Amino acid sequence: MAGTSRAARAPLTRERIVDAAAAVADELGLAGVSMRHVGRQLGVEAMSLYHHISGKEQLLDELADWVFAHFHAPGPDDGWREGTRTRALSMREVLSAHPWGLSLVESRRAPGEPTLRYHDAVLGNLRRGGLGVALAAHAFSLVDAYVYGFVLTEQRLPIAPDESFEAYADELAIGAERYPHMTEMIQHMIVGRPYSYGDEFEVGLELILDALEARRAAEAGADD
Repeated sequence: MAGTSRAARAPLTRERIVDAAAAVADELGLAGVSMRHVGRQLGVEAMSLYHHISGKEQLLDELADWVFAHFHAPGPDDGWREGTRTRALSMREVLSAHPWGLSLVESRRAPGEPTLRYHDAVLGNLRRGGLGVALAAHAFSLVDAYVYGFVLTEQRLPIAPDESFEAYADELAIGAERYPHMTEMIQHMIVGRPYSYGDEFEVGLELILDALEARRAAEAGADD
């Protein structure tokens, strides 16, 4: 994690410091993020960072903004459904690559411009798509909770990267007489098939989008 002489010669900026903090979090986890470790990552003394960052709390605020800045924010020409799907896929990709991000999103009391801009863009996309104010808020919350929960589940699955779900199911040796519905699911979904839990993500996302579309259409019809 030692910095290079080139890194030490480059001028410090808040952006470089936050990028270095993200690299430290990738290596050591969020608990390992400190001014000292970030300074070491950059090849400078920790005290040099205080000209740009007031301390660890601001650094964590900036890291939360860093995560939101990496999420796809729907643009003004995106339809609400495609915008929601694209941002959900982006969120999963970013949080899977940087698991520490789950501890920061929606947890900081001092959101910065990237976080606020992202939230406003998401709500704007939903409102332009015809969702009412309340339904847009519900949709935002629902999709985020789904993504965060799915990523957390993926991170905690007791399956090795090179292990198949069928091998895991065989190890469990679930008895059909005692657990008929689990056995049915395993036979239908896993046995003899290249099953991956990750494939469930887009299936579940489409179910959510279908339900939101039905509610959006119903509310639009009620207003006619």
